[in-house]
Amino acid sequence: MPSPNMGPRGVVAEELLLLLLLVLGAAKSGPSAPLRRYTPDWPSLDSRPLPAWFDEAKFGVFVHWGVFSVPAWGSEWFWWHWKGTKVPQYQSFMNENYPPGFSYGDFGPQFTARFFHPDSWADLFKAAGAKYVVLTTKHHEGFTNWPSPVSWNWNSQDVGPHRDLVGELEAAVRKRNIRYGLYHSLLEWFHPLYLLDKKNGFKTQHFVHAKTMPELYDLVNRYKPDLIWSDGEWDSPDTYWNSTGFLSWLYNDSPVKDTVVVNDRWGQNCSCHHGGYYNCQDKFKPETLPDHKWEMCTSIDKLSWGYRRNMVITDVADESTIISELVQTVSLGGNYLLNIGPTKDGLIVPIFQERLLAVGKWLSVSGEAIYASKPWRVQFEKNTTTVWYTSKGSAVYAIFLSWPKHGILSLKSPKSSSTTQVTMLGVQNNLKWSKDPDESLLVYLPQLPPSSLPVQFAWTLKLTGVK
Repeated sequence: MPSPNMGPRGVVAEELLLLLLLVLGAAKSGPSAPLRRYTPDWPSLDSRPLPAWFDEAKFGVFVHWGVFSVPAWGSEWFWWHWKGTKVPQYQSFMNENYPPGFSYGDFGPQFTARFFHPDSWADLFKAAGAKYVVLTTKHHEGFTNWPSPVSWNWNSQDVGPHRDLVGELEAAVRKRNIRYGLYHSLLEWFHPLYLLDKKNGFKTQHFVHAKTMPELYDLVNRYKPDLIWSDGEWDSPDTYWNSTGFLSWLYNDSPVKDTVVVNDRWGQNCSCHHGGYYNCQDKFKPETLPDHKWEMCTSIDKLSWGYRRNMVITDVADESTIISELVQTVSLGGNYLLNIGPTKDGLIVPIFQERLLAVGKWLSVSGEAIYASKPWRVQFEKNTTTVWYTSKGSAVYAIFLSWPKHGILSLKSPKSSSTTQVTMLGVQNNLKWSKDPDESLLVYLPQLPPSSLPVQFAWTLKLTGVK
């Protein structure tokens, strides 16, 4: 209450003082700086820091699953090869195995997901050591694995499983503290509105307004993904797709604005240049350390991303290839996203399970050198065996892919000191070491029978007290 003796000016002065104190108090308790807002242009969007979880995760599992899992022949591009480019082998396959007049849409009811148990999948991914999982919500065929409101009668709720596959897997992986990513194709090969826009030289955006953007907003609001893995961008520039408008909303106002990560496939001009992290191209494998966060996506089936009934054992990447790719990718600052294709019934075939579990077994011993690691000043060296380096804090990890002759590993890059210690992950005692005349570090490996070694391939040394 103002003093009864105070005049009008005094009342105003006191009210102003109170207002000033309130403002100062709010400023003190509130954020120290105004929240940054990103504008719908690449310079602004590209300046957004990548959420830390993605670089720390290092290893994820990719899942390609859709109506293409029904013919399960050739690849997930089955419909395009059959009806788009009319590849003779695909036409012969249809003529020999299906009645005349059978359409791609007729495969839809056969995509049953009858044996899809999301908790079993999530247990497998957890055992594989995956820190994130990316599921195809919609591939280029346009079928959506969730009840999309703009994909009438061509979604997993209306046709086939009669289930929300995206939502069921989301619940299962989140229960296990695995990050959840959603793959989404911008284009649909045979959607009438997409074909109309294509005919118009992408000067119209009927498909974008009616299909692409409503689905992206729906996926984000419905499932709150940690990652959006965009694809199907190659026909047209980002301006056709309205990519920058969507991303500015995603970064500023969406329910996942602080945690979501995206890749670089947002228009034909974007790959390896714009977006969050870079995929550049499928199975991208740089020779030297890139200056931007990247991810290598690859598939256990070397010839397809979707499940193929005609896969043979020589088409399957072996355990040592997968682990060496993981090591090389992480040493060069990347993440490794390894793909499997489930069957139309929702089964993950045993050979894919075996490969994933082999990675998990290796990571259970060597994960300290992988998860949350950083590239070291030297990424690899090659002398008697190939050695890849990672680092974490003051520790340096040397991962060697083959066992050296006489059990002595020579390392040229680390500079030893009086405090240098060397251990092998999975083995308790310190290892002996010495310096040879050219200053290389000579490490005397454990004299153990192969069956007693912690892993059978890609052994990891932890070096402390080195530069």
